[in-house]
Amino acid sequence: MSISAPTYPIDSAPVDESAISAALHKYFGFGDFRPHQREIVRSILDKRDNFVVMPTGGGKSLCYQLPACLGRGACVVISPLLSLMKDQVDAANDNGIRAASYNSAIGEPLRRDALRRLNRSELDLLYVSPERFTMDSFRDTLLSADVNLIAIDEAHCISEWGHDFRPDYLALAGIVDLFPRIPIAAFTATATMRVQNDIITRLRLREPRIVRASFDRPNLNYSVIEKDDVESQLLCFVRERENQAGIIYRTTRADVEATAEFLQANGQAALAYHAGLDDAIRARNQDAFNKDEVPVVVATIAFGMGIDKSNIRYILHGDLPKNMESYYQETGRAGRDGEPAECVLFYRRGDIPKITHFINQVVDERERQRLHASLQTMINYGGTLLCRHKAILAHFNEDYPHGSCNACDVCNGAVETVDGTVDAQKILSAIVRTGQRFGAGHIIDIVAGADTVRIRKLHHDRIKTYGSGKNKQKMYWKTIVDELLAQEVIQQTQDQYPTLRLGSRAHAILKGEHPFSIVRKQEPKSVSKPKQTPAGVYDEALFERLRRLRSTLAREHEVPPYIIFSDKTLHDMAQKFPSSIEEMLLVNGVGEAKFARYGADFMREIDEYVSSHPGAPASAQQRLDSSSAASSRPATIRRGVTHTTDQTYKLVQEGFTIGEIADQRELRPSTIYGHVEELVKNRKVADISRFVSDGQRKKLTGLFRKLGTASLRTIVEHPQAHTTYEEARLVRTCLQIGQ
Repeated sequence: MSISAPTYPIDSAPVDESAISAALHKYFGFGDFRPHQREIVRSILDKRDNFVVMPTGGGKSLCYQLPACLGRGACVVISPLLSLMKDQVDAANDNGIRAASYNSAIGEPLRRDALRRLNRSELDLLYVSPERFTMDSFRDTLLSADVNLIAIDEAHCISEWGHDFRPDYLALAGIVDLFPRIPIAAFTATATMRVQNDIITRLRLREPRIVRASFDRPNLNYSVIEKDDVESQLLCFVRERENQAGIIYRTTRADVEATAEFLQANGQAALAYHAGLDDAIRARNQDAFNKDEVPVVVATIAFGMGIDKSNIRYILHGDLPKNMESYYQETGRAGRDGEPAECVLFYRRGDIPKITHFINQVVDERERQRLHASLQTMINYGGTLLCRHKAILAHFNEDYPHGSCNACDVCNGAVETVDGTVDAQKILSAIVRTGQRFGAGHIIDIVAGADTVRIRKLHHDRIKTYGSGKNKQKMYWKTIVDELLAQEVIQQTQDQYPTLRLGSRAHAILKGEHPFSIVRKQEPKSVSKPKQTPAGVYDEALFERLRRLRSTLAREHEVPPYIIFSDKTLHDMAQKFPSSIEEMLLVNGVGEAKFARYGADFMREIDEYVSSHPGAPASAQQRLDSSSAASSRPATIRRGVTHTTDQTYKLVQEGFTIGEIADQRELRPSTIYGHVEELVKNRKVADISRFVSDGQRKKLTGLFRKLGTASLRTIVEHPQAHTTYEEARLVRTCLQIGQ
């Protein structure tokens, strides 16, 4: 569907596609966009209003960060997640994007500095909380500053139909009047069509480009497990995934504390996180999780984690979530790096009455009905054995286009479709013969032939259906009831004590006029393993070394490890074994700014590993070839001298030493040596005598030839060398290019 151009002024020169691709690689280290990103970036650069629904991990932040790097002025990002802002600002700065935040969590000096930099056009990104944005003094500052975009993150917070409505977001309704010449871009990970229309109306977006990315997260493996002794089940799961990062969600603070203590008592490093904790303790626990110091956090479902950690490998729900939006958002925190991750819901119908009781305390009838409907969606999801991905997408008005997702317990497990008509008739008959006045537990007791006081008192042991299913366990009959509810053959009332009623299809099934089928899993308690991806062929030993190096550098730079490089980037390094700057810049996620800070350290670690495992690169390549996982980078990625190296080249031409260049550019000497190596390789620097003396070069050249090796470690550790890795690398490069 074509959308007409906006009616407000467009007064900036267009940005060509080559500049967009170059910026994508320079700042983010990516060779291509994820789905929808390019069209959103293009639309923002064309001064269009945008409304974007994109799942967690889909790359929403890049859609407004990249345009901020390409035009004049700053992008102001309105976000309610104060705990996220520091990490987002750190990550942007690490990518070479000038970023700051303005909120109550930072001191007044930092807030003043952020506004000063904004007024001096020294910022590309300014993150601000909605409370601060509504202050008249801040708005006056924005009106006098050079702002080119306002991005509203977590935009569902403005809708009363959203799962996380926040009154302070309502003040954003007049944003178009305040900034009539600036495009507005609203982003959210979860929005039904009703929420989408409400957001667009409230913000009064001007003929916005609407992008609804697929809600499908194919790297997430969904499972539902019958909840029994949930703490023991959680412990078993965590033990099997030692050192993997994961979040366990529980409904109450008491359950959070109990689960965390249970895991700790059984030798698992886990911390609690909920709103009742002291602010300092909660911040410390989150920080430990972000920095990979503790692999597991146990958190309340209702309290937002506010994390941007990319390497979370599993999300466990020990209790039934209240609605699909929350469940989708919480599971979406797993696998943000695109690598496989597991999402497991431990479910039993016994959780439902407790949730229903709290819903019934809501005074507003319309809100109460909405909450009951949301809960029923989750009951259907937990009770049915249909494809999990298909069920989730259906809630967001999206059809799943594939027959099998290969990423859920149903599609990956041993399942079969069986005729359940007779058993369905037994349940339906019990409901009818008891006047449709009883709940699932009592109906199941009747069919199973249970000898209870209530059954005897009500004389339900005398009805024809009593004991008709006593040859099967109660768990089986619970499955039949769940499937009848999921297929809407029966309905459950929304009272404090829910009862079962017949739906429109029930009579046809009772009369045998319509069959009833169920999908049965042969191993209902198994957890499917996630799908294999190209990341599955990386060198695991090298990855572990790179992961340890990342942790060391993270402590030095006081940032979470995932801000330095994601697991996906380290996996790519452990596949490709980059041995030069050019090759390192072809690794997914390694941009120029990241390479300038960390590239030399990771190249040295890879080189040392290869010197002690000389067959590793060839072995990795064979695994890549056999799995058909190798992929080529687009031609838009520049080879040769990069922008950051070109800056070093100018200082080299002016006669500065390595140390002087490092001081001026605030980079490590090892990084500058890496730039010089790139310049030598591209024949822009022919004379290395200023960096390696003629005598040292001659000695090292002789050792390389005598020992018949290209291993830097072998040369550096030779008793006659008396050299550094940087000097040896430069000499080796000269030999490789015949200089």
